[in-house]
Amino acid sequence: MIINVPEFDPVALSFSFIKIRWYSLAYIFGIIFTFLFLKYHNKKTQIFSPKALDDWMIYAILSIILGGRLGYIIFYNPTYFIKNPLEILAFWNGGMSFHGGLVGASIGMWFFTKKYQINFWKMCDVLSVSAPFGLMCGRIANFINLELYGRPTSGNFGFIFPNSDGIPRHPSQLYEACLEGFLLLIVMMYCYFRTNCANIPKKLTGIFLTGYGISRFIVEYFREPDSQIGLFFKFISMGQILSLPIIFLGYWLILTSSNKH
Repeated sequence: MIINVPEFDPVALSFSFIKIRWYSLAYIFGIIFTFLFLKYHNKKTQIFSPKALDDWMIYAILSIILGGRLGYIIFYNPTYFIKNPLEILAFWNGGMSFHGGLVGASIGMWFFTKKYQINFWKMCDVLSVSAPFGLMCGRIANFINLELYGRPTSGNFGFIFPNSDGIPRHPSQLYEACLEGFLLLIVMMYCYFRTNCANIPKKLTGIFLTGYGISRFIVEYFREPDSQIGLFFKFISMGQILSLPIIFLGYWLILTSSNKH
């Protein structure tokens, strides 16, 4: 089945001169979902003071956005931004990296936990449970924005994107939304509610990182490589290279957490 994708409006809501894009809503939904989950978790554990819970959102938004943007600039298109430095601030044009956002969020949460005397790994564990929801929203926004589409397909299933070359392609954004978003969210929720993982520091973080890394590595085989980078050695993408240390780190966290319990 070949599906012709309509040209979606990237602006979800418009009020006079204020325009809210789908990509912005993805971040908003992800942050709100995580905040609500933190409140739920805090009712059981009381690891956050009211002040810490209120301030968390500021740390999260700044660290994710700055890390994601800097990660994209450094890993995916440094030459362009060196020549066009003002474009660094043009967040509305897209250009965010999960791997950069992960590093940024980790640094931001380290400062946050130090300030409020919270165990860093317990913080990471609870965030890992809700993170896939934000990833799912982000990938759906990528699809609506008609960006990051997949490689050409010769099979009977494919999507023709209006801003591409008219060749049926894999809807890699939806593949990622399903794997690193919906499916990983189910896995993390199961581990949190139905197993003892929530009581073992680093375990949930390790499961999330391993699950994300593997999902991203697989989907990269269906995703069109960034035109300014292409494939390294003609078979591996930048996304796969950046995902390998995440997989190893996640597996190491799982092993070390299990050895201590």
